[in-house]
Amino acid sequence: MIAAPDPEKMFQVSRAELAVFYRDVHSLLVDLELLLGIAKGLGEDNQRSFQALYTANQMVNVCDPAQPETFRVAQALASRFFGQRGGESQHTIHAVGHCHIDTAWLWPFKETVRKCARSWTTAVQLMERNPDFVFACSQAQQLEWVKSHYPGLHARLQEFACRGQFVPVGGTWVEMDGNLPSGEAMVRQFLQGQNFFLQEFGKMCSEFWLPDTFGYSAQLPQIMRGCGITRFLSQKLSWSLVNSFPHHTFFWEGLDGSRVLAHFPPGDSYGMQGNVEEVLKTMVKNRDKGRTNHSAFLFGFGDGGGGPTQTMVDRLKRLHNTDGLPRVQLSSPGRLFSALEGDSGQLCTWVGELFLELHQGTYTTHAQIKKGNRECERILHDVELLSSLALARGAQFLYPAAQLRDLWRLLLLNQFHDVVTGSCIQLVAEEAMCHYEDIRSRGNTLLSAAAAALCMGEPGPEGLLIVNTLPWERTEVLALPRSGGAHSLALVTVPSMGYAPAPAPTSLQPVQPQQPVFVVQETDGSVTLDNGIIRVRLDPTGCLTSLVLVASGREAIAEGAVGNQFVLFDDVPLYWDAWDVMDYHLETRKPVLGQAGTLAVGAEGGMRGSAWFLLQISPNSRLSQEVVLDVGCPYVRFHTEVHWHEAHKFLKVEFPARVRSPQATYEVQFGHLQRPTHHNTSWDWARFEVWAHRWMDLSEHGFGLALLNDCKYGASVRGSVLSLSLLRAPKAPDASADMGRHEFTYALMPHKGSLQDAGVIRAAYSLNFPLLALPAPGPAPAAAWSAFSLSSPAVVLETVKQLRPPGAARPCWPPAPSGRQSEAHLFSLPSAVPAAGAGGPPHRDPAPGVVSVEGFGGSWLLPPLLNNKPVTQEPRHSSACALPQGLSSGGRGVGHDQSLACAGSGLQTAPHPHPQRLGISVTTSWLRGGPDGGGGSLASQQLSSDWWPCWELWTGKAVGTRCLGRGVYTTSEAVPSSESWPQGLGWSTPVALWSPRLSSRCSQLGLSRPSAASPRSATKKFKFIHL
Repeated sequence: MIAAPDPEKMFQVSRAELAVFYRDVHSLLVDLELLLGIAKGLGEDNQRSFQALYTANQMVNVCDPAQPETFRVAQALASRFFGQRGGESQHTIHAVGHCHIDTAWLWPFKETVRKCARSWTTAVQLMERNPDFVFACSQAQQLEWVKSHYPGLHARLQEFACRGQFVPVGGTWVEMDGNLPSGEAMVRQFLQGQNFFLQEFGKMCSEFWLPDTFGYSAQLPQIMRGCGITRFLSQKLSWSLVNSFPHHTFFWEGLDGSRVLAHFPPGDSYGMQGNVEEVLKTMVKNRDKGRTNHSAFLFGFGDGGGGPTQTMVDRLKRLHNTDGLPRVQLSSPGRLFSALEGDSGQLCTWVGELFLELHQGTYTTHAQIKKGNRECERILHDVELLSSLALARGAQFLYPAAQLRDLWRLLLLNQFHDVVTGSCIQLVAEEAMCHYEDIRSRGNTLLSAAAAALCMGEPGPEGLLIVNTLPWERTEVLALPRSGGAHSLALVTVPSMGYAPAPAPTSLQPVQPQQPVFVVQETDGSVTLDNGIIRVRLDPTGCLTSLVLVASGREAIAEGAVGNQFVLFDDVPLYWDAWDVMDYHLETRKPVLGQAGTLAVGAEGGMRGSAWFLLQISPNSRLSQEVVLDVGCPYVRFHTEVHWHEAHKFLKVEFPARVRSPQATYEVQFGHLQRPTHHNTSWDWARFEVWAHRWMDLSEHGFGLALLNDCKYGASVRGSVLSLSLLRAPKAPDASADMGRHEFTYALMPHKGSLQDAGVIRAAYSLNFPLLALPAPGPAPAAAWSAFSLSSPAVVLETVKQLRPPGAARPCWPPAPSGRQSEAHLFSLPSAVPAAGAGGPPHRDPAPGVVSVEGFGGSWLLPPLLNNKPVTQEPRHSSACALPQGLSSGGRGVGHDQSLACAGSGLQTAPHPHPQRLGISVTTSWLRGGPDGGGGSLASQQLSSDWWPCWELWTGKAVGTRCLGRGVYTTSEAVPSSESWPQGLGWSTPVALWSPRLSSRCSQLGLSRPSAASPRSATKKFKFIHL
């Protein structure tokens, strides 16, 4: 077991020696070591084994340490053995130098900076001495540290990158956890990482490198493909405790059907040392024999750094092509995956998550870190949205691009797989909490600045601005701050992604709500809360005895059982305290029983009703909770405070449901997936503890029960019992982990029909993104305002941000022929045709299922779902620089698809009334609509003058379009004439200014010159309809 560090432990150097290095002697020792390894590894039944043993024996006989001239004779004997070649069918091992360095773990972040410098200096020396040695390096954050602290070393790494010996891999800012970060945070890992690698080394990574993370979300293939990555390398699933993963080379398919080529080194390690045993294991253990004949071999000391040594390189060179062993090549990740792609015709496909059957305690350990992660993801989301709205509405507002980049990088750093998971020492946890506090403080300052900019020039009295950062209108009860530090409740309605003025104090309670909350305490001490949507009954101890959906009268709590039942488990894992929770902990379940009479009424009804109680968990730990029901709210909230002082205990809360289903649904990044509620197989049993984000749901036909949360990740559904993991108490590597005070909220939502139709996903978003009451430094706007709205609940507008800071230079590799940097990314789409503009047929309503997005004078139509999936293909990326003058060249669409392109070569367009406005991007995410999940789609457009707003929409499928300079979006392949388009779909020209060059190009596309009446009007209202 890894223990907590001893701060009093000291080391003393007692002896140091200098020695002369004899290369010949070293080579003989390497040869003897390899020969003995072959003799042992091939076994007594192999002829080659005996040849190796006899060769080693002859070398010992002829070698006399007192006569150095005998060394050559012995070396000749070894060379004769190793010179005997194998056949063409030999398995090929691609040996890649690697140094896995945990960005923080048993040491703080600042020590990692020094580890990187020491390890990579060694790698530089090896690259100098061995021109065929290739060193793969991941994690842009570590390279950025070296650039800042050791610029000379960084320059040398750039030099070897040009030679092809130093290979950046991974494409992410750090090697993040593969489960807990949000979808947007995962996108930002790639965005920050790929930008850094492009800036510093001239190219982006094509392989995702995550060898040591505790499981991999089913949404990762979609995110990877959207970020230009088609290959994936890991090995951590070899640690699974119950089932052996059946493949080492395979295609990994995500929720929407996106596929990447995945490879797990069969040696099951990222820290090989080049000995014969490891080489043979890599060949023998390969589970895809016959399908592929290539494997990765990552060598070098890792975790704490060190990396490859010359001895390792010498061993692998000696084994280059020896009869009886696999062929060993000093190779690169690119050559490895190219070889695997050449053999990919027979590979199997794994669909869904790659679940690690170990380390399931990391979903819960260090609850404060996980709460900080969720809160800071929300804060950065809100800051980007409000800053974008302020930018679009006010010409003088400065978008805080640099500050946001720094805050995002802090958050991404904390999402390293030994930090956000809580498997780190106390010093690292304290640093992480300081990072979160920095993000909160600076983020709230940026929020206030954006709110002030939104209020600038608006009429109205001073007061509060109520902001809704979600893309649907919300009517909720909000506690508004008043003078003297008091708060008062108000029922406010705020439009989607917009704001509304706060009601005046005199108008807070003008009329009783149509369906107020009723609170009744019975003589036995039980309390009933009823808002006309749900009715909640609590027994005198605070347990939930009834939860009724009023409209149908359906009871959600299992007969004879109680919900909101806190349970305590013994939690003593076999191996690693902070990492693991074992299945046998379930055998130690102990309900925490409260005392009757502790339940009391809080808020007495009207807009809000509540009841609260105290619970003594143990002699050392206690809990207080307020159960809250608001008017018009479809769920009941449980605001919880825990003072936790335990050792090796696990606290959960359970809700037995009156629902039966073999599968439960859990939210993941940009979607959700289903897991079994039974233990039929070992694969089912191994998922006794799983992870989820903001909600999980257990539904049968026509009815279900959803459990929401604001900062928890560990969860499970066994049978009909929904369980949320709250707190653990491991003692290593941080003896103080989770000790102290905790606050969190979870909520319970019974619903009719499917979780999608009932609005479970929106409810979970609302719980995690509360309405903001921001002080207005000047007059607050007198009227409500909305920036965006959606016509369908099937879409979430996930992120709104500036596309690119003004004047931000982006590297272009290789340089454009003109010497000018321009950029375009092509995305394969179904046939996309502009609609409803000048020169075309009159506009008609969109086809059934088409979703419209309205905002800032523009409108987009997103595609309907086909079999619960948008009709689309994966994004396809073009070269970033080889754009012709004017419009983009032909795209790389598949089949009937066409490509949208952003041409960045300086087209002149009609002047925009606000030329100072900068580009803003909008991210959308499809909500999965069926038992097998759903897919994503993408729609992009840019309407530009000098600084025409450049919008970017994606729905989880494509997550990285970029537009630089001026340009327009247009189709880049031939479009059918309007007569051949389906009925009901109009069209308009996609360009604002006509020129001979555009006329020629658009004639090729089947587009005619726009109406001369108003060329600008053709671009102000711009619609794409995806068929």
